[in-house]
Amino acid sequence: MRREEFKKELEIRTRRFAVQILNALAKFPERRVLNVIVYQLAKSATSVGANYRETNRAESKDDFIHKLSIVVKEASETVYWLEICQETDALSPEERENVVPLLTEAKELYALFQSISRSVRHP
Repeated sequence: MRREEFKKELEIRTRRFAVQILNALAKFPERRVLNVIVYQLAKSATSVGANYRETNRAESKDDFIHKLSIVVKEASETVYWLEICQETDALSPEERENVVPLLTEAKELYALFQSISRSVRHP
């Protein structure tokens, strides 16, 4: 796959991931204790794709590296909040189970962006 095709596919993948997260969060029960999780997870998960899109429009290599570092941080934060979802008693066992594929995807994206970051910094 060519570099431009890869970038486009990854933009689509991160957007799809953000939508999946938002759809899952919309199904969370209304509980005061979950509000912070829903808010933070919605922010970090949607930021992954938004910031990755900005990365692909960087004006220089330094700009690319800086923007990519934000993507890595947001992906890491998304993994964190999904892990919280899996561990909190505020969600039912079934609701926690529904988080598993999202957590898997978040970890894959995090690892992918970390790898890209390492390869750009240390070619």
